[in-house]
Amino acid sequence: MVRHKNRYIVIELKEVNSSSDTPLRFHPAALHGAVFHTVQYLHGDFGAAAIRAGFVAKYCNPQTRIAVIRARHGPHRLVASALPYIKNIDNVRVNVFSLYMGATIRHCYKFILNYQKQKFEKYCLSLKTEEEKNELKKALFNLDTVLKIR
Repeated sequence: MVRHKNRYIVIELKEVNSSSDTPLRFHPAALHGAVFHTVQYLHGDFGAAAIRAGFVAKYCNPQTRIAVIRARHGPHRLVASALPYIKNIDNVRVNVFSLYMGATIRHCYKFILNYQKQKFEKYCLSLKTEEEKNELKKALFNLDTVLKIR
């Protein structure tokens, strides 16, 4: 049996006409469909067939607006090239930013943790009470579902 190498892409979704405080409500299936249709539009039937095996939206967090996509090694380039062209997910206008591409979900988890720490320090400058800081920390560092992904 042959081992299939995977690549995990960490992306951030930003709504076009909204503030960064409101959670972005979307389902992993909607993200999967948007990426798949964009790859099919850009790369045709070849691109769609190449990414079909092993392509999954693994993790989506509406509070932090971060998602993790898994694709096979090789066709992951097609997925990565299509990300900037995604404009709508569930009829919500978004901009997609690729943050990190890694070979394991554990390295993506480490990257997300460091990224969230930087965001937390940035947001803490505007907060005044300790309760607000604790609530923000609880919301940003809730990454239990990333560790459970297989």
